[in-house]
Amino acid sequence: MRNITYAEAIKEAMVQEIKADENVFILGEDIGIYGGAFGVTNGMEEELGGDKVMSTPISEIAITGVAVGSALTGMRPILELQFSDFITCAMDQIVNQAAKLRYMNGGKGSIPIVIRTPAGSGAGFAAQHSQSLEAWLAHIPGLKVVQPATPYDAKGLFKAALDDNNPVIFFEHKLLYGIKGEVPEESYSIPLGKADIKREGTDVTIIATSIMVHRALQAAEELAKEGISAEIIDPRTLVPLDIETIVESVKKTSRAVVVYEAVQRGGYGAEIASLINESEAFDYLDAPVTRLGGKAVPIPYNVNLEKRAVPQVEDIIKAVKSTLEPIQV
Repeated sequence: MRNITYAEAIKEAMVQEIKADENVFILGEDIGIYGGAFGVTNGMEEELGGDKVMSTPISEIAITGVAVGSALTGMRPILELQFSDFITCAMDQIVNQAAKLRYMNGGKGSIPIVIRTPAGSGAGFAAQHSQSLEAWLAHIPGLKVVQPATPYDAKGLFKAALDDNNPVIFFEHKLLYGIKGEVPEESYSIPLGKADIKREGTDVTIIATSIMVHRALQAAEELAKEGISAEIIDPRTLVPLDIETIVESVKKTSRAVVVYEAVQRGGYGAEIASLINESEAFDYLDAPVTRLGGKAVPIPYNVNLEKRAVPQVEDIIKAVKSTLEPIQV
């Protein structure tokens, strides 16, 4: 199977779906000739036309409002926000309109919107362009939240998101755009709410999201050299969440570490940890569930400080070893 980048996989999914369904189109800032902030839509306007790839003024609330209105009339818009931080500019349209209109209208009308947006740190974009805000959106009833970690998952989950009749927030990590992986040429769908076991293990379960999946896999390689077998679970979607796969893994390993880039305080990892504790896996735990998230600071511009603000491979290794230490009574 051919290898393409994460960005190419998302672009291919969009092109295929726009060609397959006359109601699908994409809108956003600079997505035409410029190709978007990270080049994901490069060449799409030339291939598909300006009525399918629509560059918009710089107004997130206006862009989102257009998407909500067009969805209500039967269209299936894809909305690109240049940085996930800019979701804050469109919170009223996303949280009070897109997420609630179907419910408030008694199920009459649907809001099939996919909001694509680059998230996370590591690219030197500093405090206002490097946040991980997925917990905000996962908290809102009516929204679905997706965090693909690989090119294969990105293409398949995007198709599922676009086929869904509810608004879906599709977080794409900036540092993942260039990674390559095997991706089929044909269109395919990965169901929302189905986790993936990225690596099997016996001693500890690491539940990791987005770029932390790759850091967890690197950590697992290092831990294996010391005889520690780590199982890596990628939820892939936060809403809906496949808690069953996570619970079965924790029952097998008896230990769990939840790793995410967002600020640890109030992060989605706390939700996963709570669900583990409330499940039958609790009786199998040999140690408390460990959370490992980012520090409660704005993301710094300085490259060294930026790395210190979010979990790195060595932090995951340390957290796993701490979880494996005997509990002092």
